[in-house]
Amino acid sequence: MTWTAEDIPTQQGRTVVITGANSGIGLETTRELARNGASVIMACRSIDRGEAAANDVRTDIPDADLRVEACDLGDLESVRSFADRLEDESIDVLINNAGTMAIPRSETADGFETQFGVNHLGHFALTGLILETLATDDGDEPARVVTVSSNVHKQGEIDFDDLQHEESYDEWGAYAQSKLANVLFAYELERRFLTAGTNAESIAVHPGYANTRLQFRGPEQRGSRFRKALMKVTNTVVAQSSAKGALSTLYAATAPDAEGGAYYGPGGLANMRGAPERQASSDRSYDESTARRLWAVSSELTGVSYDLPEPKAEVPS
Repeated sequence: MTWTAEDIPTQQGRTVVITGANSGIGLETTRELARNGASVIMACRSIDRGEAAANDVRTDIPDADLRVEACDLGDLESVRSFADRLEDESIDVLINNAGTMAIPRSETADGFETQFGVNHLGHFALTGLILETLATDDGDEPARVVTVSSNVHKQGEIDFDDLQHEESYDEWGAYAQSKLANVLFAYELERRFLTAGTNAESIAVHPGYANTRLQFRGPEQRGSRFRKALMKVTNTVVAQSSAKGALSTLYAATAPDAEGGAYYGPGGLANMRGAPERQASSDRSYDESTARRLWAVSSELTGVSYDLPEPKAEVPS
């Protein structure tokens, strides 16, 4: 596959919600969706940074249809408030993009370990809260939920005995768990869509290794100049650009042949760069009993339930 941003079909008349839209892959995804006519709702933790990003996009695309909204995935009250403001919208695509990576242990406003709370639980809650706004009745094209994971999920496992890493904490282990949770959630959501007969698809993606601010948050929070400098060199030498890192997300969100229940990522060197292609995720990510248990725990922790039946169908392989 040689799919690029030039292959994005027109997005005129479509409304897309994307979390973490103010930087990195989220910003480049926003830019290309707006360039192709989508109305983009930019869900950002900081309104100021969101507006600055929107202005950056408008510099390239003066007629970009953008709306910045506050949404802090580390605060369920903020997530609920954002979802309430979307009550009258008809959402064609939800992109669960925002995240944090390999940071020292901290907790969200609701007492969750931050990486698990932001990367997984915040998106689980948001998706459930805006489920009724998904455009599942308009024409033949299904609504899509795209969840951005990472190939680091392949090192992850779900520790139900210590989900919040209160007994022991490894920053990369916690990140890997949260990214595995993303894939498990995406697949389970697809199974529930299939069981309900809902005109919607759930797709998981990963960006490969993209040069974004995400890699610097851990070193900055630790105050490590050496790790920050090392990351800068690695990003310069190894990483692809944020724009190229966004291609998997853009493909899943817009390509007519993108499939529900799939996992897409760059097909180049070690799956770190290149054009998007369908790939296999980890063996653990296909464990349906783990996915159902994680779903139940996530619903209990967030207080968000979905009006979707228990799955009876498997995600197509």
